[in-house]
Amino acid sequence: MGKKLSIGDPGEELRAGRLSPPELLAELVCTNTALRRASRRLGQIYDDAVAPTGLKATQVGLLTQIAALHQGSHGWPTLLSIAERVAVSISALTHALRPLVRDGLIELMPDEHDGRTKHAMLTTSGEQRLHEALALWADANQRVEVVLGPSAAALRALADDVASPEFLEAYEARRMLRGLPN
Repeated sequence: MGKKLSIGDPGEELRAGRLSPPELLAELVCTNTALRRASRRLGQIYDDAVAPTGLKATQVGLLTQIAALHQGSHGWPTLLSIAERVAVSISALTHALRPLVRDGLIELMPDEHDGRTKHAMLTTSGEQRLHEALALWADANQRVEVVLGPSAAALRALADDVASPEFLEAYEARRMLRGLPN
């Protein structure tokens, strides 16, 4: 694993030619790379778990978010509210929803007051498939919890912090996110 460089600004060292790209990559601790690698591993585990339903873990996540947002409101969620909740663009969300619409698991309905706004609704088939997938997902999740032990809660909390608007604000201001342990 990487270690912290003793130099001030790795980017500046690279631009100034005092550090080559391979030297930088060999020494630099990269949070993005570590999180993406961990995310791919967990994604594979959960994809394998829910595979008997014909869904991918990301699709189960979308169906779950649609159901959760519906329970917490008076109607089915808008695509914008879903996109904000899962931290993706509307176009990425629309792309991800296409197979769920094609397979009859969700329906997209125009808003009754604003035709430009669309709502996502779980169909009866979507609710059934989600129920089947969540039973399989729960087993995989329990196994992950056992393997990670107490670190699982800390990992979730840290991931939630990174996904928060406060993290982005702190990043842009180049300051530490409040409430994180040192």
